[in-house]
Amino acid sequence: MGGGVRRYATVLTLALLAPVAGSAQAVRAGRVVIDSAWSYALGTYKNVVVYLPPSYDRSSARYPVAYYLHGWSGNETNWVKAGHLDTSMDTLIAGGMREMIVVMPDGDDAWWMTSNSLPDMPGCQRTLPAYAGDAGTYCVPWPHYDDYVAFDLVRWVDARYRTRADRAHRGVAGLSMGGFGALLLALQFPETFSAAASHSGVLWPLEWAPLGVYARPAGSADSTWNRIWNNAVGLSMRAVFGRDTTAWYARDPVHILDRMRARGAPLPKLKVDCGAGDPFLAGNRAFRDALAARRVPLVYDEYAGVHDWNYWRTHARESLTWLATQIAAP
Repeated sequence: MGGGVRRYATVLTLALLAPVAGSAQAVRAGRVVIDSAWSYALGTYKNVVVYLPPSYDRSSARYPVAYYLHGWSGNETNWVKAGHLDTSMDTLIAGGMREMIVVMPDGDDAWWMTSNSLPDMPGCQRTLPAYAGDAGTYCVPWPHYDDYVAFDLVRWVDARYRTRADRAHRGVAGLSMGGFGALLLALQFPETFSAAASHSGVLWPLEWAPLGVYARPAGSADSTWNRIWNNAVGLSMRAVFGRDTTAWYARDPVHILDRMRARGAPLPKLKVDCGAGDPFLAGNRAFRDALAARRVPLVYDEYAGVHDWNYWRTHARESLTWLATQIAAP
């Protein structure tokens, strides 16, 4: 246990029993585990929340794995505490959906990718945001968050739990910054993830890029959001993305897709949704149109709603169901 990081081995057993709509059958609860995993890519331990499906402790079966990523200023607990993803999984499984393990890692504010520069560790520790928690895990010495998920975390999960440890049975999803991260990871590591889903994702980062890279789609976010973005969120994004054309294009999902196709990598299945009142709607539409121009299949939906947990709680059930059809086949 290095760097003063506290390792968690708490196991939470959820005893919720609720009736399934239209049925007298009871919902069997899965189990939520709070753990921590060492990451060579980050140089520290990171906290991880894992949902184990209802049959996990009563069988010797192996399970597909869906990775769910949080948004900016979030952490590994968000999908359970705010999104009630564990309850959604229990209900969906009771309704006939195939079982999956769901892994929810902590990705700080790092955009789920390798930063363009090494961090200022003392500066990070001095200016630690109130929501960040432990400086020992938030301020990492080696910010390679894409490698952390795609290599360190995947290997840790496959070694620790009974998984179906292959591309065909592994997917990734996320919201906002995590929606960007989900598509980035699937397109950057298509040999690892076979499917990706984004809720309200920042899918057109060039909308926020410096001059010379800047490409703002029609209907882009209003001035109020721009003021917010150009403060804390924008600063974190520019620190990770860098300040030049090469750095931004290297981290843009459409450019990553083009490079992936050029090397003949397998194309992951992709799903995107966004609220009609979401500030990132224009970017989601621009991403949709870019994929349509390239004849890349994409499941795309727009719903009523804004950039909040009411929207993500509602539509996480759709991404879970969709991912199960992609990665949980026999």
